[in-house]
Amino acid sequence: MIKELPACPVETTLSLISSRWTVLIIRELLTGTKRFNELKRSINNISQKVLTSNLRNLEENGLIERTVYAEVPPRVEYSLTKTGLSLKPILDAMWDWGINYKKSYEEDNA
Repeated sequence: MIKELPACPVETTLSLISSRWTVLIIRELLTGTKRFNELKRSINNISQKVLTSNLRNLEENGLIERTVYAEVPPRVEYSLTKTGLSLKPILDAMWDWGINYKKSYEEDNA
């Protein structure tokens, strides 16, 4: 969890989503609630330990919500909070930028 927020708003945002895995987890949760194994399968090359750690950080920072159901075996689901959902325009902008960069890169290296 962030103990003290930076003065710069850009730095604040980066401190919350600067991890490659964090952005990919948020991307997956933008489509709806997911269980742990669904997230693990949909995010290539993420280990269970890294996924668990990132989910805990996202929850501590108020970006995701963890819901535990009293069932046997226990069922745990993750979803974005309202604050987490507010990151959608940022991820959309990253998507658009990535598409444009790839096009430019491929044209320059053809």
